[in-house]
Amino acid sequence: MTNKKPAKTGNSASPQTNRAQKSRPQNNRAQSSRTQKSNAATSGSSLMPLLLVVIFLAGLIGAAQQHMLPYGIAGMYLTLSLLTFIAYAIDKSAAKRGKWRTKESTLHLLALMGGWPGALFAQNVLRHKSVKASFRNVFWLTVVANLAVLGYGIKTGAVDMFI
Repeated sequence: MTNKKPAKTGNSASPQTNRAQKSRPQNNRAQSSRTQKSNAATSGSSLMPLLLVVIFLAGLIGAAQQHMLPYGIAGMYLTLSLLTFIAYAIDKSAAKRGKWRTKESTLHLLALMGGWPGALFAQNVLRHKSVKASFRNVFWLTVVANLAVLGYGIKTGAVDMFI
């Protein structure tokens, strides 16, 4: 009969320390990650993006009423914003249920076409696609591109063909 010593685990802490460690949750890293994501989503849901959406859409409607912009442009932004918001809501629901998801490229295309106000509203209200940095970066590029095209269309008079 041989006497085997218990294998060392590399932990030379006292028994009191071991008991304290055992009473802590084992998955601190996962909890920390969830807390950081939750805090990021909460802090990202400020009123500023929602205010931006309201000001932009109100400005479009006001410009159309002053005959500075065709009503069709304002209607297009409102319609695409509603469709984009619905697409985000469907994707959020699918994510919760583990079902088929909407491609990120589809969400970006909707934003690029003029649905970015609805996307921004959905990101803040539904808290969907509001944490993933790579998605947010591409999203803001679509916003800038869309506004650049709108500005160019207004400056050159190309939006007048929607009258």
